[in-house]
Formats: sequence, structure tokens, C-alpha cells
Amino acid sequence: MALVNILARNPCLDLEWAVCQRLADSRSWISRHVLTRQPVDSIILIDRWYPSDAAFRQAIPFAQILQLNMDRNVRVPDLHVGVVTDPDISWARAANRSRGLGGTVIQKHAEHVACTKTFEKAVKDHGWVLCRNEGTIEEATRQVVSEIYKVMV
Repeated sequence: MALVNILARNPCLDLEWAVCQRLADSRSWISRHVLTRQPVDSIILIDRWYPSDAAFRQAIPFAQILQLNMDRNVRVPDLHVGVVTDPDISWARAANRSRGLGGTVIQKHAEHVACTKTFEKAVKDHGWVLCRNEGTIEEATRQVVSEIYKVMV
């Protein structure tokens, strides 16, 4: 997180790439040391941990960061679920939290809108499941459970 904080204060391509590499290395470690211990018939369910940092980056293309994950042998999830909320609703929810809008990477509404659009485009481009988060938790849960059953068949 320290590197992310430095990047937020002093954005530059080299720092951004270093953050991407560090996150890919972390995911690689998880793939080798955590996921390998899961039961064989487990489904690896993912929302954003695999591609999330790519959506937040300013200069490095999303596809390049996903390729970095693959180059590091990060396990490809059985199911990608991109959970997305309309950026205006999401921004308002964040502003109403007790800690408010205290994000490290995204400081402005326009950045949040751009990040959301980037992530939604990646979900569409890669054929991942898009789960909208403007409705009820029950609606989102039903959608994700339905997608899990499709993977199991």
C-alpha cells in the first residue's frame, strides 16, 4: 500500500508499472500458495481482485496488466464477475460512508467515472459477467449464483 500512496502523490509511469508488478506478484503468490490448497471441485469466484488495479491505473492499458498477470502465472478464475455500480450512485454512497471519500487512488468524480467505464468495457470485451449493483443484494446474489451453476455444469 505504501507504493500506491507514493504513486497517488507522485504519479509517473515507472511507479504505476511497479505497483502493477507488485500486485501481479502478490496474485501469483496467492495462486501458488492459497488456491492450490482449495478442494479440487472448488470454483474460484472472482469479482475484481484479478483485474481491479488495471481499472484504476492512468497510463498502463488494461490488457497489458492482464497480460502481466498471465505472465506471472496468476490463476485465471473459473468465473469473472465484474460488480459495477453507476458511478454517480457509487460516488454518493462513498460520500455518505463514515470515512467519506478517503480513497488513495481516485480523488475526483471524473476519475471515478472514467475508471468505472474502463472496467465495464473490460468486462464486456473479455466476456465476463457484469453484475450491476444498483438493485438489491438479493438480485445480485441470484445473478451470481446463477452464473456459478453455469460454471458447474
